[in-house]
Amino acid sequence: MRVDLFDFELPEAAIALRPPTPRDAGRLLVVQPGEPFEDRAVRDLPGLLRPGDALVFNDTRVIPARLTGIRHRPGSPGLRMEAMLHLRAGLDTWRAFARPAKRLAPGDRVAFGRHGTSEPCDLGGLDATIQEKGEAGEITLRFDLSGPALDAAIAATGSLPLPPYIAGKRPTDAQDATDYQTVYAARPGAVAAPTAGLHFSESLLADLDAAGLHRHRVTLHVGAGTFLPVKADDTQDHRMHAEIGILTAETADALNRTRAAGGRIVAVGTTALRLLESAADAQGRLHPFSGPTEIFITPGTPIRAVDALMTNFHLPRSTLFMLVSAFSGLETMRAAYAHAIEHGYRFYSYGDSSLLFPAGR
Repeated sequence: MRVDLFDFELPEAAIALRPPTPRDAGRLLVVQPGEPFEDRAVRDLPGLLRPGDALVFNDTRVIPARLTGIRHRPGSPGLRMEAMLHLRAGLDTWRAFARPAKRLAPGDRVAFGRHGTSEPCDLGGLDATIQEKGEAGEITLRFDLSGPALDAAIAATGSLPLPPYIAGKRPTDAQDATDYQTVYAARPGAVAAPTAGLHFSESLLADLDAAGLHRHRVTLHVGAGTFLPVKADDTQDHRMHAEIGILTAETADALNRTRAAGGRIVAVGTTALRLLESAADAQGRLHPFSGPTEIFITPGTPIRAVDALMTNFHLPRSTLFMLVSAFSGLETMRAAYAHAIEHGYRFYSYGDSSLLFPAGR
């Protein structure tokens, strides 16, 4: 499909720079194809679902994946650079998006966390070698540290990777360390938050339990590729970056039993949906999954494993707006976003949310 079909005009003022407080105070637009839109609140969610439905949460935890440092090369002056980690490729290896990528090359040494261009790489800290250089500014970094020692060094050296549309307008601060993490985050590895989950407070989770709804967890370590614009003119020419996901056999079995008993599977966020669809067979039955997924969901892609989707409002021309258009229909979602803009909904990671139901069911 043409990528420009997924474009729309968004006023700058609609982009949320801070989340609602408390977490569950956000607005919720209910989108049922063929029905009028409903303006509700996130706190209404327990009453919008049925007892026996199962919500699926992504329990990934955001790491401080934005690293700054100095590139060192024999015979060349030091160069200030930034690397956004996006996919762990080994105990000592990460793929990253780098700036300025054009001035980097395999074999270059990088000293992260130090800022003087004359500083050598042997002062201790977090050092790496550029192993490979790919397309669109991507590099592969092999660090001198490995495993838990590398994790600790990244945590000490890196900074929180707020999305560009927030970070470009204000600096990251201490409040973001709490705001940009779900209350149920458990498994470190994401470089972007599963933002639909940011709306859930402990009290809302308790209300879901009291309403007879089931809660399950999966893990998809969200990569920085989620921030990348689609530069191709046609969706078939866009390449997704891999993300690592885990669906256990126990959770897959529980969700299959939910559907067999007449309940619905409700994905909390596009990340949970992408993982579930990666793990589903042609009949919609879920199987254990562990490893990378590059699934790209666009209109025409069958949705087999998910019956409802809670998600925030996404960027124009983004793979995520394409996903929600595949789920509820392109014309329905264009109308829903126009409604949201007209009625003052807040957009993107710190914005309001929506509850979507599928087209044609």
